[in-house]
Amino acid sequence: MFKQKHFLALGAVTLAALLLLSLPPRVIARLKLALGSLFLPLSSLATTAEQLPADVADNLLPRRELLQEIARLQRENQELKVRALQTASMVTENEQLRDQLRWQRQVGWKIKLANVVMRDPANWWRTVEIDLGSNQGVTNNLPVLTADGLVGRIAAVWPTHSQVVLIGDPNCRVSALIDNPAHDVGVVNAASTLDNTLANLTYLSGTAVLKPGQAVVTSGLGGVFPKGIPIGRIVDSREEEFGLYTEARVKLGVNLGTLEQVSVLFR
Repeated sequence: MFKQKHFLALGAVTLAALLLLSLPPRVIARLKLALGSLFLPLSSLATTAEQLPADVADNLLPRRELLQEIARLQRENQELKVRALQTASMVTENEQLRDQLRWQRQVGWKIKLANVVMRDPANWWRTVEIDLGSNQGVTNNLPVLTADGLVGRIAAVWPTHSQVVLIGDPNCRVSALIDNPAHDVGVVNAASTLDNTLANLTYLSGTAVLKPGQAVVTSGLGGVFPKGIPIGRIVDSREEEFGLYTEARVKLGVNLGTLEQVSVLFR
């Protein structure tokens, strides 16, 4: 029975082969095209299956590289921030040096930068300490200023640091000149309040004509402070002792509460 089925199948295949061989070439070509289209999906599936591991690897590799690139950019960002801070510090220092040179040319004194290293917490005792001392040539009564104006004078000196008494303290009196037509002269004295942004300008002439906003500078009298250093501006004024003299309040140009770096004038 099995042999008979075998012979029948063999005969059917032989007959099909003879029929195919007897067909015209054009019909054979169309038949091959039809059979090929039947197996095309299976071929595409096999190709896709072969390429899948490679695609997965390609997708994983860029992600790993992307994470590495993000980490590298974060490091560069931090470095750029540090460089930006350094650049800003250098710009500030250059501006301070430029202002120092301007003062040096104006008053004919040498200037040295100093850092504020200690501050007295009591507002009524206005002193700070700087990191310049007798080893750097500092002596008593040298003027101290910033680009905004007068800070005070050297009051005590040690080998590596000095004490600066600030303007507005009773121990730091400054002869001052007002920028008005009469060029009235007075003395900057201690402020009447604990506000370290204000100081009193006393012993002005009773006929002095003062207006808010007028500039107040050092007069050069007394031999301690050279002439022309900005002190501040007039806030208001009033007559004292039955009009014998005039007293005014001055808004200081320097913010004494935020001092970090100052300049010491050397003859």
